Amino acid sequence: MFVLMTVADTICIPPYMFVQPTLTSVHSEIEAKFPNRVLMDAGLVVCRYGDALEVGDGVLVAGDGAAHHEVVFRLVVFRPFVEEVLVGTVAESTEEGLRVSLGFFEDVFIPGSRMQRPSYFDKESGLWIWTPSYGDDQDAGDGGDTSGVKTEESEEGSGEDDERFEIEIGEQIRFKVKAINFTRVTNTVKGVQATTTTTRHSTSAASVERTLSGAGASSAGVDDEVEMPVRKRSSSVDLSDASKVPASMHITASICEEGLGLISWWTTADDDGGNEDEEELAEVVDEDEDTMEE
Repeated sequence: MFVLMTVADTICIPPYMFVQPTLTSVHSEIEAKFPNRVLMDAGLVVCRYGDALEVGDGVLVAGDGAAHHEVVFRLVVFRPFVEEVLVGTVAESTEEGLRVSLGFFEDVFIPGSRMQRPSYFDKESGLWIWTPSYGDDQDAGDGGDTSGVKTEESEEGSGEDDERFEIEIGEQIRFKVKAINFTRVTNTVKGVQATTTTTRHSTSAASVERTLSGAGASSAGVDDEVEMPVRKRSSSVDLSDASKVPASMHITASICEEGLGLISWWTTADDDGGNEDEEELAEVVDEDEDTMEE
């Protein structure tokens, strides 16, 4: 989730900091410039790591009293890898999907197409609801809905006894990173342009065939899965008339796998009673020891 990155940059030290040691001034300027900043195609900077590796001689520029140093230093960067599993908190629920917060990073989005299947959005409560159908897996593969996302109309005929799992705001959720997107906003002659670079795994022909054939194809062996390399793709969008500028870095995630979703979904009674069993076992051991001493 966190990586160590070596960066080379020109650090400008203003005249009022000349009384300090050069290394101290360089560190102060790095900490003021980089933390909580997104570096394109790198990640979100968390903090400086250790002392600067190299500090060049100060160079004066005409009309500027500051000293400019070429500095090589290291940064701690938040950059999860594709397919990494993380835990966050559900911050927002809309018809498009879920927004998840990691505490220090708020731009994690889980689209509706990547929810546990079958799921649907309840407009009355404003929450996504997972209604697992344990005995209908084969029926889904024989010609059922392969999208995995139901509408409210499709749920009206379901019984009240159906098991429902609501994704409530503030709950902890476990998700898998599917894509990392970096957006650079620039002013051009044509207007405001946003260029987004996406990093994700390529889709193999075998996985596409299984997706199109529905859930019944999931019975195929794992060996048929062809692992494709990570790829990057860039696209530009005109934002001249847009009211909201996209985030510099945002993550697309998924919970459409076993073990993913709210942590409370996968907590069993055995896990809850684990501590009680350990206490009972400790009491039995103490009684046996007392008996042996007597």
